[in-house]
Amino acid sequence: MLTLSQKLSQQQKLSPQQIQYQKLLQLNTMALEQRIKTELELNPILEEIQEEETELTQDTEDKDDKVDDIEDEFEDYDNEEFELEDFMNDYDNEVEKANRSKDDEIYQPLAPARESLSEHLRNQLSMLNLDDDKYMLGEEIIGNLDSDGYLKSSLVDILKELEMFEHVTIDEKEAESLLKTIQTFDPMGIACRSLQECLLIQLRNLPHDQYFGYLAEELLSKYFNDFTQKRYDSIKQKMNLSDETLKSVIELIQSLNPKPGEGNIDSVEMNQITPDFIVEKVEDDFVITLNDRSVPSVTLSKTYLEMLDQNKRGKKNSNHDKNTYKFLREKFESAKWFIACIQQRRETLMKIMQAIVEKQYEFFDKGPKLLRPMIYKDIADEIHMDISTISRVVNGKYVQSPMGIHELKYFFSEGLSTDSGEEVSNKHIKERLKEIIDGEDKNSPHSDDKLAEILNEEGIHIARRTVAKYREQLRIPIARLRREL
Repeated sequence: MLTLSQKLSQQQKLSPQQIQYQKLLQLNTMALEQRIKTELELNPILEEIQEEETELTQDTEDKDDKVDDIEDEFEDYDNEEFELEDFMNDYDNEVEKANRSKDDEIYQPLAPARESLSEHLRNQLSMLNLDDDKYMLGEEIIGNLDSDGYLKSSLVDILKELEMFEHVTIDEKEAESLLKTIQTFDPMGIACRSLQECLLIQLRNLPHDQYFGYLAEELLSKYFNDFTQKRYDSIKQKMNLSDETLKSVIELIQSLNPKPGEGNIDSVEMNQITPDFIVEKVEDDFVITLNDRSVPSVTLSKTYLEMLDQNKRGKKNSNHDKNTYKFLREKFESAKWFIACIQQRRETLMKIMQAIVEKQYEFFDKGPKLLRPMIYKDIADEIHMDISTISRVVNGKYVQSPMGIHELKYFFSEGLSTDSGEEVSNKHIKERLKEIIDGEDKNSPHSDDKLAEILNEEGIHIARRTVAKYREQLRIPIARLRREL
């Protein structure tokens, strides 16, 4: 039996423009640059403003007649009777560069190009007298290194892939021999399958004291687990070593490189952080600049605006003319919304960064120890925005200031109370915890209970489990693993 019923409910739906704005909001500067380049390829109405054009534009008599109010232009566009010439006459004065900082004095030097580790290894590989199949295997090995320089895939899997996709068959023993050769490339220990193998390769191929080198190789070969767990008493007993000899052996091992590929797999440019904001102190105030000089400035294409005007004025008798006019109208509207979203993104970013600087003035002025507890809601309430907007802006974006480069999320943390009733940021507590551990006696490191006791004596009320959590977040091992000879 069919029944009819009515139901009243409220639903919140985002317009395509709102969705586009939110997506642009969460992009950092480098991602925004790529997004604009993609939009330039997709929408012929949009075109990039070249620096030469910008300079000429700024010298025209009518530069004050720029089209500043994008929303009003949309209203004009929605009116079938509006005239495009007025807009096109102002075109030479261009739309305000919505996505470019006005401060042209900010200059970000480019990092010099540097040979990546993969290129460095391939150059060494090319010096070996290899046939095509083995050279291909060598390239596959180099291409399967992780960021620390270790071999991600097993040699067997690499050989299977070569056989399957390249129809190349290489004996496993020959492949192992080539891998051993690559492991002696510069940097020594590259392409190893474990830390133990990496350290042993370096011991066997780098110059060092022969006696201590022999002992270090025996230790790593037979008692590696004891070494990683710092069970020095057990090693000393098993190898019948004195404290002084064991200390020399450990120091030799610690002088080796456990991550031969760290920071080198990609070029410098890939590893370099590009700050989204620059904060500089001028007298007693901080000046904030959106670091977007590399981001293309976009405006509307005069050529396509003329085409749109001609199609509007034409009789549009044919389907071709109607379809062309419809296409141009849709692209025009999309382009205007895109420029509006970029402008709105810029204003929102600056507003949030300004609020962060005001709330954390003492940090920017004097350093991390004066970082205040702050949550997203504090900023949201201050500038009357949603918490979700704050979250989108701070995620993955960085600021460069006199205190260094920090991710915006760094400035948000909960706090703990001190004896004086003052709220202290947990980041400050972590800094203090690290200071205590750095200054401890490494022959007898502090337990988490002792660390909590020290902090409580300083007036910071904190439990042992919280200390353990902060220590783990700082990637500091437990007391036994911090012990040194």
